[in-house]
Amino acid sequence: MKRKRLLRVLLLVPLFAVLAFVVWAATPLGPMPEALSALRSDDRVLVQTAPWLTFRPAAAMPEVGFILYPGGRVDPRSYAPFARDIAAAGYLVVIPRMPLHLAVLAPRRAADIMAAYPEIRRWVVGGHSLGGAMAAQFAHDHPQRVAGLVLWAAYPASNLSLADIPLPVLSIYGTEDMGREAIEASRSRLPSHTEWVTLSGGNHAQFGWYGPQPGDGPARISREAQQAQVVQATLRFLRRLP
Repeated sequence: MKRKRLLRVLLLVPLFAVLAFVVWAATPLGPMPEALSALRSDDRVLVQTAPWLTFRPAAAMPEVGFILYPGGRVDPRSYAPFARDIAAAGYLVVIPRMPLHLAVLAPRRAADIMAAYPEIRRWVVGGHSLGGAMAAQFAHDHPQRVAGLVLWAAYPASNLSLADIPLPVLSIYGTEDMGREAIEASRSRLPSHTEWVTLSGGNHAQFGWYGPQPGDGPARISREAQQAQVVQATLRFLRRLP
């Protein structure tokens, strides 16, 4: 009888662990009210919320698209202010939803988006944190389909190297980012021509509008100031694409 009870307990432990993980992943960070207000269309930017979050200039469909993978366990709507600002400058921006809010479960989601917009001539993929790592994976696996890679507080996985791929890359991170050391250590896995932008006083969580993040360093600049620098650097990179 005791052995049967022990066996039942041992069988239930992994089940409870899986359930706990699903509950954790299904309760993402954000979005803050500022992000929700950026989801409304106006005379400059048209916003669609299905099947993905899509932001495009109201005047016409652009030729360049930017796919942004959200960070792990972050609601994709938390990046709406970023997407809106970039779209207002003349680019299509698409933020896909990920299974359980984890891009690692759907690293090829960019391919579905590209297929849905055949009128886009050039695609740039990017992402924040885990989303950036999965965007790097997609760029590595499909270099012929990608015109550039943008990493926000992100880096390629330790077993992945893009050093020999002739792809324009932009890496932006804050001096107070909880992953700063890992980001800086990833230089050898990125092309030598990678553009590096360091945000003095910026941290990890202020790349989105989802509030504070456990383990992150305290920012020394405002969220608005950090995001303005990120948008500026990203637009500069997009405009320089060949």
